[in-house]
Amino acid sequence: MSEPLIPATVAFRPNGSPYSPLYGDIYHSVVGSVAQAQYVFLQGNGLPERWQGCPDFTVLETGFGMGINFLTTWAAWRADPLRGGRLHFVSVEKHPFSASDLRLTHAATIDDAPVAALAQTLANAWPDLTPGTHTLAFDDDITLTLIFDDAVTVLPTLQFRADAFYLDGFAPAKNPELWTPSVFESLGALANEGATFSTYTSAGDVKRALLHAGFQYKKIPGFGWKRAMLAGKYLPI
Repeated sequence: MSEPLIPATVAFRPNGSPYSPLYGDIYHSVVGSVAQAQYVFLQGNGLPERWQGCPDFTVLETGFGMGINFLTTWAAWRADPLRGGRLHFVSVEKHPFSASDLRLTHAATIDDAPVAALAQTLANAWPDLTPGTHTLAFDDDITLTLIFDDAVTVLPTLQFRADAFYLDGFAPAKNPELWTPSVFESLGALANEGATFSTYTSAGDVKRALLHAGFQYKKIPGFGWKRAMLAGKYLPI
């Protein structure tokens, strides 16, 4: 039997950035949520170029949060005339927002008009906060699979292949359970040939866990005031 679902709590710092009181960490850089998603996760995974011409392309995300990464990916997919046949976006979230709190955080932080419009569509389709898998369809060629559960326990049970990984849990120092070798081993088991990953963090423990699980990383300039981040591929030896 699944544990009771504990929703995320809405809170804002004095500078207006949303943060999690439970984890004591921010949801995105104060420099901008959409810009961060574009730089760290789309560019970090070579998108949109990598999905062009693919009949199916699957993204797996650890930590849906406010959904900015999904919304920004959706906007990029919609705007790309060379996009592939279908985008599958799978995201695991242990503490999802309610629909009303999702609208509140979006209104306070999204400054990109196309993404803001998609945010309204997402909030209108937002499922009830019950544990398990919820599948939403958009634009006839996008499937969003939300898994309201603990990634540590649910990742080993998944049975699909991912082309790109968005590693976007709270910082390793705040949420270490999501950055362990066993979590990355579970991700490696789901990696398609040529699968890539990117993440805002560049912590040493994360680098070691990635290498242990067969991911090869490179350290690249980070977003905003962040000095460095990681991106790379699944290339088991």
